[in-house]
Amino acid sequence: MTDNMVVGREAWIVARKALLEEEKALTHAREALAAKRRGLPWVKLEKDYQFEGEKGPVSLAALFGPHRQLVIQHFMFGPDWEEGCPSCSFMADGYSQQLPHLAARDVAMVAVSRAPLTKLLAYRKRLGWLFPWVSSLGSDFNVDFQVSFPKDGNGVEQFYNYEPKIYDSEEMPGISTFYKNDAGEIFHTYSTFNRGLDDFIMAYRFLDIVPRGRDEEGLSDSMDWVKRRDKY
Repeated sequence: MTDNMVVGREAWIVARKALLEEEKALTHAREALAAKRRGLPWVKLEKDYQFEGEKGPVSLAALFGPHRQLVIQHFMFGPDWEEGCPSCSFMADGYSQQLPHLAARDVAMVAVSRAPLTKLLAYRKRLGWLFPWVSSLGSDFNVDFQVSFPKDGNGVEQFYNYEPKIYDSEEMPGISTFYKNDAGEIFHTYSTFNRGLDDFIMAYRFLDIVPRGRDEEGLSDSMDWVKRRDKY
């Protein structure tokens, strides 16, 4: 049970309207930050990254399909793993059905992991997802975008989330965005990692408005409660 005050409807409206002003200010601040994000400089890609897709080898350029913009989820699924990361799966549950909406705004979305394609497709089928998923096994893509590290690198300082730190996993999560111009040149425009991924987890948006919130206090890791959707 929470310790919230219990008041009449009129007093509640007064308190709610006061909070609404703060919510509006946050909305405007988020819009301003989004504009700054879109205004970041770009990096032209020089490598021709190749992946394994459902119809065979596929280039990064081909992942755009007919669109000029591409969002990639760096989905944690190592070559030797039997299942994808629960937290990455938690995120994927929130966007699997969004592809038509993104396509309407000239955006493609693809998940990329280092596990063999057969594992990726079997896991996708198990959880009923619809998004394209390709394997980057044998490619420099994950390493270049700093989401995969040597398997024997546990306890060794790695560069992730724009700073060096020691991590205990060979795979880390992230989202990266790209733009392809009419000449076919591809540019890296944005990447976010770690807590920057919270905004892309739909369930959090609902948990943040209920009385007990995410209810993660006391957990050794904030996402220890998260399971794959078919394991609750």
